[in-house]
Amino acid sequence: MKKLSRRHLISALCATAGVTALPSLLGRRAAHSAPTGNPDRKFLIVVGAFGGASIIDSFLPFTHSEAADSNVVNCFPDANVKQPLGSNIRAVDWSANLFGTDITGALSTFVKSHHKDMLVSTLTGTSVNHAVAQKRSITGNGAWNGRTLQEAIAHAYGADCPIANVNMGSLGYAAHGDDTTLPQWAYMEPVAVPTLWPLALDGSRGLKVSDGSELQDVPKGKLLEVARELRNQRLDPESSFYKTFQLSEKLQRWKEQRNIIQPKLEAANLIAKLQLLSDPDYPLGEYGLLPDDAADVAELNKVKAAFPNLLFDPLEAQAALAYLLIKHGVSVSVTIGPNFNITLKDDGQAGTEILNPPLSFDNSHQSHRATQSWMWNRMAKVIDNLIRLLKQSEFDSDTGESYWDRSLIYCATEFGRTKNRIGGSNTFGTGHDLNNGMVAVSPMLKGNTVLGGVNTTTGETYGYDPDTGAPNTNVEAAEGDSYAGIVHAMGIDTGGALPEMKAFYG
Repeated sequence: MKKLSRRHLISALCATAGVTALPSLLGRRAAHSAPTGNPDRKFLIVVGAFGGASIIDSFLPFTHSEAADSNVVNCFPDANVKQPLGSNIRAVDWSANLFGTDITGALSTFVKSHHKDMLVSTLTGTSVNHAVAQKRSITGNGAWNGRTLQEAIAHAYGADCPIANVNMGSLGYAAHGDDTTLPQWAYMEPVAVPTLWPLALDGSRGLKVSDGSELQDVPKGKLLEVARELRNQRLDPESSFYKTFQLSEKLQRWKEQRNIIQPKLEAANLIAKLQLLSDPDYPLGEYGLLPDDAADVAELNKVKAAFPNLLFDPLEAQAALAYLLIKHGVSVSVTIGPNFNITLKDDGQAGTEILNPPLSFDNSHQSHRATQSWMWNRMAKVIDNLIRLLKQSEFDSDTGESYWDRSLIYCATEFGRTKNRIGGSNTFGTGHDLNNGMVAVSPMLKGNTVLGGVNTTTGETYGYDPDTGAPNTNVEAAEGDSYAGIVHAMGIDTGGALPEMKAFYG
């Protein structure tokens, strides 16, 4: 078999994945060298519900018997709305067929498993533009000087992390905030292809050189250090490029990334610990790109069992990498989520299976009920597996805390859908609607809680008292309310910049 260098391997993998280059470690963040081991660390996973997820089609539904006129408003047969024993939260179990794919509604199973940690809140947004609404869902419409939730958590808990804030989202969910007072390391690091990104976390491992007859590993250890020192101290400073741009902020960030962060990533062996690809599909073992520690191998096997479609499904790959980034102390904030792209799985003789419909939730324009069921159940399955992995991993052996005890998953919704239907049909399309809600899951939240409610005549949601959580039909909750509730539930002192929103955690 013809031997390939790691550069050729990466190029081949990129071509297979339909990309041309690995994402850079530059982003907008600068390196830092704060002490490690923050005992108060907490973790945020943002799951972007891309395309317009409707809360009344998931965890805040109402039934035909409750509706003023069930033929004109988006409500469900009584038998399809389930409320598990002990739960204050409802769920829609709606099965359908879309694009030849059978959809089995099982949201009630998710609620049964996680209602004690779930909080469902109504909200009314301020935009029905995808990108704008998505960004506002993570900034609370600029609630705290424009910083995103991810940046807030990274700044509070990620100073000693090599890459505190990793973002695998799309469009507005992948936007950085507008707070320029934050340190650069709190800003998000974009990751486009989670299965390939770990290959960029080491400057030399797996690279081969030719001695004229065969390929050999590149020199390591002291020789490599000498080469890098020569580059940094002699070659770069004497180059015309360096002399021209030596005062550039971007060049300074690049040098800090290369000279401070890169050695940390290499020393942590993240190129192997975060490796989602597998032999024999890819010749990773030949290039020394597989973990050699038994615990790391077991961890990867556990992750791949939880997300068996990660080679085909970007959402599962994102979730797998999100867990590993948190578990290995790389990040405290990770963003994942689908996008407008259809996802296919070629299952050999079984044919091609659709894993993600075109437009994700926004396929509701054509087929509302089936799309909402498909996407909500898809996201619930991913979130469920993430929670199970986090619960199985011990954060502190002295206290017995798991990673889940310190994590919050925020399912961000950009906007809702129109509430009307014609003649009681279950096949209808919907447009964008400001009125909606969101869901978050965490032991840090006031679990088993529904904040606000639904007008069963119009299908519109209404608000609640921010301190007690009592429903209030005369108000509507805002994007900033959810933002403030999450930030404070995660123990961040905002110095009075945000309302307390004790209904989220009190």
